[in-house]
Amino acid sequence: MAQGETRIQLDKDAVQQVRTGYPLLHKEWFEGGSEPPVEGTILHLLDQKGQFLAKGYYGSQNVGCGWVLTYDAKQPFDRTFFAQKLQQAFEKRASLFASEETTVFRVFHGEGDGIGGLTIDYYDGFYVLTWYSEGIHSFRTSLLKALADVTAYKGVYEKKRFAQAGQYVTDDDFVCGTRGAFPLLVKENGIQFAVYLNDGPMTGIFLDQRDVRKRIRDHYAAGKTVLNLFSYTGAFSVAAALGGAIATTSVDVANRSVPRTEEQFRVNELPLEEAHMYVMDAFRYCAYARKKGMLYDLIVLDPPSFARTKKRTFRATKDYSALLSEAMMVTKVGGVIIASTNASNVSLKAFKRFVTEAQKMSGGRYEVLETFGLPKDFPVSKAYPQGRYLKVLIMKKLSA
Repeated sequence: MAQGETRIQLDKDAVQQVRTGYPLLHKEWFEGGSEPPVEGTILHLLDQKGQFLAKGYYGSQNVGCGWVLTYDAKQPFDRTFFAQKLQQAFEKRASLFASEETTVFRVFHGEGDGIGGLTIDYYDGFYVLTWYSEGIHSFRTSLLKALADVTAYKGVYEKKRFAQAGQYVTDDDFVCGTRGAFPLLVKENGIQFAVYLNDGPMTGIFLDQRDVRKRIRDHYAAGKTVLNLFSYTGAFSVAAALGGAIATTSVDVANRSVPRTEEQFRVNELPLEEAHMYVMDAFRYCAYARKKGMLYDLIVLDPPSFARTKKRTFRATKDYSALLSEAMMVTKVGGVIIASTNASNVSLKAFKRFVTEAQKMSGGRYEVLETFGLPKDFPVSKAYPQGRYLKVLIMKKLSA
């Protein structure tokens, strides 16, 4: 067997999971041996009798330590293999590529498109590859050649999300083609967004909330006062303003959130007079609003699954109910809360339980109007429902 490849014999439970199509490899599957495989090692997974099951790679990331890529023992992980995967994914996004109203979306979504540990996003001719482990990054040369085989591009950027401590690997994000001029203006359902492909791990817009932003603009914003907590660059606020909101308030702890939000309003030719912005912790802002007797018609609550400031650490699994209850207490009766989480370890059932707990804490009554998840360009493998990380509940306040 060639260097960089190894055989791994799995126990009964792991064998059963692989046979059902489950793509994620777990660290405990490799315990009991000498040393874990080197990042990028090609793994031939065997059953208890030594029979071939599947083939994948070793790559440690925040969940698991690699992914199954094929059930063909003879399939090489080469330029041709990756080009076929990319081509299939691109064909599924044909309607998005043809759209004049949307020029930013995901073109390859990890295990949902057949290669766990990698995502590729499209920004009006530019592509951004995000690597989630050193293991998948070891195939970088073949994947970049495959991308060039499948599509023409203006330029390619990359994001490395595999530092041991979990922080972003900071070096030049530009890969090849032509460097972009930033901010780059892209469109999502006709809304313009200023993005930066060369400025750290995030670009200025979270693409998985496209459907929710459109729903806010088209259905919930007209004539409303809007509070956008954890606002980042104000994308929800812009959608609400374009939908006819009479005032928006954007709250985020990052100092740069204010100039970036102002920029998003300007590129959409929106006035800033009723676009209020605060650099403040969300809990603190809600307490401030309660003290001032401020109530909102529409609140968007989209925190990260984990966040730390000098005074507070937020974990969705522990703190979401308390945060939601704070938001509930500054929502008008008849008003709407859009509660969202991207925590993959929180199921929809658990998320609904957070809502129930928050209602008890705040004393109000709510009904769920709508539920949203990932948009169509974020496919989820049937064998790996844990990939359905985004949960969004749109709720109406019935009574205080």
